[in-house]
Amino acid sequence: MSASWYTRPLAAFDVETTGLDVTGDRIVTAALWHIDPASGTKEPLTWIIDPGVLIPPEASAIHGFTDERVRAEGVPAPKAVPAIGAALEKTAADGLPLVVYNAPYDLGMLHHELVRHGVDAAPLATLHVVDPLVLDKQTDPFRKGGRKLTDVCAHHGIPLAADDAHGAAADALAAGRLAWRLGASHPELGELSPAELHDSQVRWKAEQAASFQSYLRRARDPEAVIDGTWPYAGS
Repeated sequence: MSASWYTRPLAAFDVETTGLDVTGDRIVTAALWHIDPASGTKEPLTWIIDPGVLIPPEASAIHGFTDERVRAEGVPAPKAVPAIGAALEKTAADGLPLVVYNAPYDLGMLHHELVRHGVDAAPLATLHVVDPLVLDKQTDPFRKGGRKLTDVCAHHGIPLAADDAHGAAADALAAGRLAWRLGASHPELGELSPAELHDSQVRWKAEQAASFQSYLRRARDPEAVIDGTWPYAGS
């Protein structure tokens, strides 16, 4: 039997942004780790980006990057965004699964940034994505408590210091460790190939969204709509 996906090299990705609207907000920082469980991690690729728009104070309060800081330290988005796209395209070409916590947000944001800057976003569709948020909900659907990265890491004993939370590099690494923990703890996940796991998550995310939508319509809002598209809109 071949080695499980979580015992082989993989990548982990995260972004911090100007806001939560994947179609209109912009990436401010990003990080991409290459993780080899046999030999450890390498230093991540990281980007600080001048998005070309003002960063709302509430976003700066979360990730620590102000307009002044990105102008002083950042690379303009028209140069940085294509570099991120190229790095993920190489990740796909190298056959590495890509761990992204809450993939529709991070990859959705990147998809729209690539399109905005005239870069072909099609290579994103060649990635085999591993989303620990989808996996955690699938394996433990009725657990009480939050499902933010900090909550799920705490539940599974994955280190993520409060001071490091909402830093792209720290969050991406924690997501990678979380994916490993879930794969190792649940044979029904670990035994799938990266392609099988990706396809399963498409189905699981749709089912999770439909279930939550049904609950909201019964309990709070008869017209609630929850998007179950995964790993990003247009995929």
